[in-house]
Amino acid sequence: MNRRHTLVLAVGAALLAAGCTGTGGTTKGADAKAPDDPAKVTGTIKVLTVRTDLIQDGTLKRYAAEFNKTYPKVKVEFEGLTNYESEVKIRMNTKNYGDVLLIPAVIKKADYPKFFASLGTAAERAKKYRFTDVTTVDGKVYGQSPNGVSPGFIYNKRVWKEAGITRWPTTPAEFLTDLKAIKARTDAIPYYTNFSAGWTLSAWTAVNGSVHCDPRATDKLAEGDPWAKGADLRVGDTLLHDMVKQKLVEKDPTTSNWEESKARTAKGEIATQWLGTWAIVQFRDAAKKAGADPDDIGFMPFPAQVDGKFCAVIGPDYNQGINVHSPHKEAARAWVDWFTDKSTYGQDNLAISPLKAAPLPDVMKPYEEQGVKFIELDDTKGAEVKQLDSDSEVGIYAPEYRQNLVDLARGARKGSLDDFFADLSERWADARKNQGS
Repeated sequence: MNRRHTLVLAVGAALLAAGCTGTGGTTKGADAKAPDDPAKVTGTIKVLTVRTDLIQDGTLKRYAAEFNKTYPKVKVEFEGLTNYESEVKIRMNTKNYGDVLLIPAVIKKADYPKFFASLGTAAERAKKYRFTDVTTVDGKVYGQSPNGVSPGFIYNKRVWKEAGITRWPTTPAEFLTDLKAIKARTDAIPYYTNFSAGWTLSAWTAVNGSVHCDPRATDKLAEGDPWAKGADLRVGDTLLHDMVKQKLVEKDPTTSNWEESKARTAKGEIATQWLGTWAIVQFRDAAKKAGADPDDIGFMPFPAQVDGKFCAVIGPDYNQGINVHSPHKEAARAWVDWFTDKSTYGQDNLAISPLKAAPLPDVMKPYEEQGVKFIELDDTKGAEVKQLDSDSEVGIYAPEYRQNLVDLARGARKGSLDDFFADLSERWADARKNQGS
């Protein structure tokens, strides 16, 4: 499932407000304790995943074989779901939703204890792991991501170099100037919207936090106007609009093709796309298959600096949780811990490790060299933001709002950019007023 990480950072979060009634509650507050003796851990566990590709190519089976070297009496079975969110939502109205599963965005954070067993206290787990606050409820952690992701631009370094660009742009204006140079000096499409895929556009919400290097960026969405002048989302949306308006994107965005765009970027037919670190391995694989150089695939942060430094938000991929009703919680906990701490899943996907002591992947070395500052967003008001998003019917985590923005920029929709932002601001303000925020 190629869009997995973008769904986590964007599209999937929109479903939170829908809720899920489920049958949890009778075992609320149950813990899944880490096993003391691997040789005594037994049971067959089912692991639900979006990674149907890793089931098909045998990768997950190989991980399980390595796991069994430590836990020989645990049998791991995998089930891949192509429409994960909707399918798991239905299952969670029963007690039968696997032993280990990726926590669906549809589940309200406050309800995690009804559906998932605790992995321990936030205070203890935060010493070792990143991203613990994302699944923390009342001081306990209910999920752990095996890897972290960061939004940014996938770009073809060779194309940018051929256009005479030798450094990352530091402002949206510089970014537009660079795209114009690519258009004038190369045959590449400067920027590819991937309009038709939809979820690729929703990824622009992940700009939030990077523009002003603000860990409280999510809180500010709940407290004010996301499209006020200078606000992160307005800055990102304006850049997207201007790229389209200035014809620096594909000729007809409605005919864009996500799968084809990977090979086209690898070969230099497309110069740039806003996605995330999760996409790097896919684009490099596409380069190998296309006979292009995988090293041409680069990654850069959003063009904004604070005190002369770029800033990049890092957050978790899907978090693995343990079914609170599972009869094999110890075996399930063994898998979650091993997959997070010992498997090569993160390295294989060139991902940011959830382990605080782990180094960055090699593909992120340019970030270290440039002194990019990493921040994690405070998610205290995350559920409130998603409720506001639902009540306002804006859909900052859904495709339509930015598809409308692209249509406006390319002349397929009437109106001005200021009016577009004013409408979003008004709807958001009304939702806040009704919530009493």
